[in-house]
Amino acid sequence: MFLYVVSYDIPDDKRRKKIADLLEGYGQRVQYSVFECQLSTEKYNDLRRRLRKLLKLEEDNIRFYPLSKHTLSQVETWGVGIPVIQPPTSIIV
Repeated sequence: MFLYVVSYDIPDDKRRKKIADLLEGYGQRVQYSVFECQLSTEKYNDLRRRLRKLLKLEEDNIRFYPLSKHTLSQVETWGVGIPVIQPPTSIIV
C-alpha cells in the first residue's frame, strides 16, 4: 500500500463533479480539490485508468504525489481538518 496525494484543476463543473465522486471511492477528501488515497498498485492503476476516461487533457490537470513512509513522517498540517492518513504498519493476507 502506498499513500498518494491526488490534486486536480478541472474547469468544467460536470466533469469536476464526476472526478470528485470517483476519487471519493478511492480516498479521503482533505481539501476541495485534494484527496489522500491509500492504494495498492492494482487500485492505483485502476484509478488512473478510470480517471483517464473522464479527463480532457487539453483542459484539465490532475497530479499524483506518492508519499513514502519517510516523507509521510515529514508532512505538516496546520489549522482545522482531518489528520493525514496513516498507512498500515502491517498487512494481513
